[in-house]
Amino acid sequence: MEQRHATAPQQVPGMSTAELRRHYLVEDLFAPDEVRAVHSHHDRVVLVGAVPRTGPLPLPAFPELRADRFFDRREAGIVNVGGAGAVTVDGEEHRLAPTACLYVGRGAEKVSFASADADSPAAFYLFSAPAHASHPTVLVEPGGGTVRELGDPLTSNRRTLTQYVHEGGVRSCQVVMGVTALHPGSTWNTMPAHTHERRTEVYLYFGVPEDARVVHLLGEPDETRHLVVADRQVVISPPWSVHSGVGTASYSFVWAMAGENQSFDDMDPHPVTGLR
Repeated sequence: MEQRHATAPQQVPGMSTAELRRHYLVEDLFAPDEVRAVHSHHDRVVLVGAVPRTGPLPLPAFPELRADRFFDRREAGIVNVGGAGAVTVDGEEHRLAPTACLYVGRGAEKVSFASADADSPAAFYLFSAPAHASHPTVLVEPGGGTVRELGDPLTSNRRTLTQYVHEGGVRSCQVVMGVTALHPGSTWNTMPAHTHERRTEVYLYFGVPEDARVVHLLGEPDETRHLVVADRQVVISPPWSVHSGVGTASYSFVWAMAGENQSFDDMDPHPVTGLR
């Protein structure tokens, strides 16, 4: 498990491109037949990527968590960004089509990942946060959550936002999670950019064509920097940082948050005219 320590906004102006990427970009979370993990000290979130190709992969406890099992003190949302697959939780198999979401509550003992087809393996993205209570494991099929149609093609940000784990949907302690898909011809996400001092947000970009990239904005609104992001790469946004981006082609992303509350609209917008 890789450790990412918390950072302050005053550090950003002096960072090089390599330093920005080292602190905020996870480039290699997904690898065939591996379970990889990153622990961020921002709200203690854990990011896990699992790509079971030749056989099932168990979710380890990871020594850094100081727990007998991964879910002893944690909960998680899991989204499949690859081919069809399944997640088995304490002996019960949950089949996840691409972009389906599975919430796993505190107290689960054994979790494993499997693909339906080795030639098109599943790619499971797990976003976890500390949990104070137990909630049932729930599977949500693609598009089965709360769907919002946002944006306008005239401003290149027409998009479908699906909320899976949130205060009006699947119950959790603090995880909020969903998927946004840009419509063909649209490239901007989450505009105007915003911050929310009470929560850390993480973006996993997927469906990015091999020859395309997303330019992701980060930092304080009056002191922004950018990351150039490829397919299946992850950006960690501290509570003080904006998180918005534009692609050279349409794409999708999993957004996930953890922190003080679960109110989706608890955010502080920053008009594009005020960004620097």
